[in-house]
Amino acid sequence: MKHSTIPQTRSGRGPARRIGRSLALVLPVVLVLSGTLAVTRVNWSGSPSASVLTASDASDASVASGSLTSGVSSRAHARAPQEVLRDRLLTELEEKNPGVALTHLQQAVNGRPSLARHCGSIARSLGRAAVRIYGASRAQSYARPVCDTAFASGVMAAHS
Repeated sequence: MKHSTIPQTRSGRGPARRIGRSLALVLPVVLVLSGTLAVTRVNWSGSPSASVLTASDASDASVASGSLTSGVSSRAHARAPQEVLRDRLLTELEEKNPGVALTHLQQAVNGRPSLARHCGSIARSLGRAAVRIYGASRAQSYARPVCDTAFASGVMAAHS
């Protein structure tokens, strides 16, 4: 029993269907490429003054200089942020006390989360320096749970 008097065709291969299939194939590719290009323009370093090197800039630099390493090597001579922070905190530890240095380490990590992976090594360095300057028992009195008690492990490593 048929409910419709309009004849049904099974071909369904009109221009709308062809356009739909073309879009179904092309649209995901366009979206992925545009998303990839957008991500390369984001400044992931956290500092607003840092320049962003995009793929087009890299190709321009390699064409202009003959290789890509010249642009990268000039930036490699600059000191890493964690090294600058470590030196500043060691100076602070000598001038003031380990408690002030540990407080500023925690504030630096909170303000710039990219430093979190270096927090433990910086705190251990502070612990070793505190033992050299203040002695083991006094240095241990400044220990706090900054960077999973890495300061205390630095004190223990220098004391042993």
